[in-house]
Amino acid sequence: MLRIEANPEGGTVIFSVRVQPRASKDEIAGEMEGALKIRLRAPALEERANEALMAFLAEILNTSKAAVRILSGTRGRMKRIEVRGVTEQQVRHLLQQEA
Repeated sequence: MLRIEANPEGGTVIFSVRVQPRASKDEIAGEMEGALKIRLRAPALEERANEALMAFLAEILNTSKAAVRILSGTRGRMKRIEVRGVTEQQVRHLLQQEA
């Protein structure tokens, strides 16, 4: 099950993602080991995949790119993400849309 840390007072949610770079399209591919699995077209070079991840999450969560931040894992596939201005339910809804 997707693990999400929600802070309603601060208006943030924190969750893990597992990124697969160089995919055929940008998409949510389900859940893996408690993390949201996301496939991205961008390669894992020169921060391109990280930039693409933040832009993709901002778009699907209907928030600004500045509201999405990578807390840890910038150089690996597993990352902890913080998003301001969204709820835990909005993040969980991403998995339902994928199904």
